[in-house]
Amino acid sequence: MKGSAKSKAVHVQVLYTEGCANTPATIELIREVAETIGIQIQTSKRLIETARQAEEMRFLGSPTVLVDDLDMDPAVRESVSYGFM
Repeated sequence: MKGSAKSKAVHVQVLYTEGCANTPATIELIREVAETIGIQIQTSKRLIETARQAEEMRFLGSPTVLVDDLDMDPAVRESVSYGFM
């Protein structure tokens, strides 16, 4: 089913802060992995500018990667240590 027309694209959102040097490399790595494993993705970026946004988006640090609205790291999904300063 690799790359089939019936496959639904996975939504990958990258949350980041201004000037985060790791954001571009993270996005490139996401694209490379998706291509390697043969899944369709839809990527987007969201700039986190306030502590309120960080709390609303469950932003733990820059960059944070959400896959279909869940943090890609299951170990931190219940964390409330939001990473905006």
